[in-house]
Amino acid sequence: MESNTPSTTIVERDNFIAAMRHVAASVTVVTTNGPAGKHGATVSAFASVSADPPTVMVCLRSDSRIAKAVKDNGKFAVCVLPKGAKDTALRFAGNDDLQVENRFSDVPHKDWDAPHIEDSTSFSCSVSQAVEQGSHTAFFGVVTWAGSSKAAPLIYFDGAFGEFTKGTPHG
Repeated sequence: MESNTPSTTIVERDNFIAAMRHVAASVTVVTTNGPAGKHGATVSAFASVSADPPTVMVCLRSDSRIAKAVKDNGKFAVCVLPKGAKDTALRFAGNDDLQVENRFSDVPHKDWDAPHIEDSTSFSCSVSQAVEQGSHTAFFGVVTWAGSSKAAPLIYFDGAFGEFTKGTPHG
């Protein structure tokens, strides 16, 4: 008989992944530029950590090019993609890597401290700490610049892209 109550053992990987597929997330592209080069990747693990000082966190697969570049460059930007930017999300997820040499080609962006994708809500960050946990590294970044596009975000849920629709507030 299967128990539906929590235990002290670690959940099976497949059960964890199935549950996480039902957590909606904004679609973000993490970018960096510096001595380790200009890189970008689509990331779903992004969160606000603190307002004092303004700090965010992104989780990147530790053995990925983007994680190595963020670590070496010491800075990154988080670009929260607006609705309708599915092609940009797929580009930075690597779907076009066989067709294009540079993920940034034909993607409107500004080359500031790290690339900022146009029309995204974005944050420039200076790495303050990196913590390895399992297969990923959590990078904490003190926010040095932030700008809102005011556009509704592109959402990822249960393996598919969608759009946020504002409803009537309940209250």
